[in-house]
Amino acid sequence: MANSFDLIVVGGGPAGYVGAIRASQLGLRTALVERDKVGGTCLHVGCIPTKVLLHTAERLEEMREGSEIGIVADNVRLDLDLLYKRKDRVVTTNFRGVEYLMRKNKIAVFPGQARLTGSTGVHVSAADGSETDLEARRILVATGSRPRDLPGARLDHDRIVDSTGALALRAVPRSIAILGAGAVGTEFASIFAAFGSEVTLIELLPSVLPMEDEECAAVVGKALERRGVRVRTGTAVTGAQPCGDGVRVTMRTGDGPEESIETEYVLVAVGRAPLTDGLGLEEAGVEVGRTGITVNAQMQTSVPSVYAAGDVIGGLLLAHVGSAEAEVAVEAIAGESPRPLDQSLMPRATFCIPQLASVGLTERQARDAGRDVSIGRFPFTGNARAAILGRREGLIKIVADRELGEILGVHLVGPEVTELLPEGVLARGLEATVVEIGQSVHAHPTLSEAVREAALAALGRAVHG
Repeated sequence: MANSFDLIVVGGGPAGYVGAIRASQLGLRTALVERDKVGGTCLHVGCIPTKVLLHTAERLEEMREGSEIGIVADNVRLDLDLLYKRKDRVVTTNFRGVEYLMRKNKIAVFPGQARLTGSTGVHVSAADGSETDLEARRILVATGSRPRDLPGARLDHDRIVDSTGALALRAVPRSIAILGAGAVGTEFASIFAAFGSEVTLIELLPSVLPMEDEECAAVVGKALERRGVRVRTGTAVTGAQPCGDGVRVTMRTGDGPEESIETEYVLVAVGRAPLTDGLGLEEAGVEVGRTGITVNAQMQTSVPSVYAAGDVIGGLLLAHVGSAEAEVAVEAIAGESPRPLDQSLMPRATFCIPQLASVGLTERQARDAGRDVSIGRFPFTGNARAAILGRREGLIKIVADRELGEILGVHLVGPEVTELLPEGVLARGLEATVVEIGQSVHAHPTLSEAVREAALAALGRAVHG
């Protein structure tokens, strides 16, 4: 049958298209259904365009302080039109690359909205009104997630926007309140502060980046404040209502009185929810829990022929995690014996200014788990390369078992630390100890030397500390 496949992948984001490619590599005849564009939220309105703006924000800050490194430039300014043209070029280049990979791997792409019609069937409704029915031995659901709404601050996609709406603003806001200080919130706070907006960052929990190591998150909070961001932690937003040419935001810090501010825009950045509506999951018998589709270690759902991966299953809502989950699912479908993902080995990267990156347990998590820990810290103020770059804020922090030297967590905040994180991921994956990192010679002068110094500090013998 022309529309019969070994595998149908529903969703073409980082989980879906990577899963489809891996399936093709394993010899499975594969179809992919995507209602918009392959590449998904991450490529088109998430990770990639946001990082384009962040790259410009960082360079803009550096050029404004160019005299510090001997470069004097007059009238340094942001041209938002040129920046958005570059953003669109970067996104389009990557999009064309994903389309090419679909053709290269002989993956049949069906544009349209998918709905499961049973344990092996998918109905596709295309935008032009056409309908197609597909059949396969296995189905992989990888539909991703959508921004969460906030009671009292409902999105109107005009003055109260989500991250997609924030990327679509064609002028730099005079002022903006950002609700939520996780990865999305801190990244947009960094962008808009560098671009000249008056930014208020509001977080219900006690610190920015509340899921990260407290010490490293505090560095980001202080850095944002130095850049002019008004950071309000421990603060609940009680309402956000359009008024005139802006929005009135009401909030309460702790048990204090309610107060309000007026701002041109509000960005709601309080997390994301799995995208399961309209997929026919319940009718097909697929169990959906509070955080997403329920799966086992092989990414198999309650229906044996249906698998799921990426944001739609909850957990760490990160593109690279979704890709890894999809690879596990597809290898299991192909009869392989994939190693289940260890969530403690999944890297986390936030591209705020300065960047924060981590893997494994925070210091608090390790202590709460009853581990006797040794903490190794090394600040970038003691690193020669950071001094050369003129970007000395931040530190490397390693959480280790005191007796065994086992690395429990690696936490980095500072310049380009997302590029240093793989050393920590690899060390944890290979069960390396702080002794082994400390004995590994790192090139000089590099930022990576700070990782070795932190490992040595955990042993009580940092050279430059």
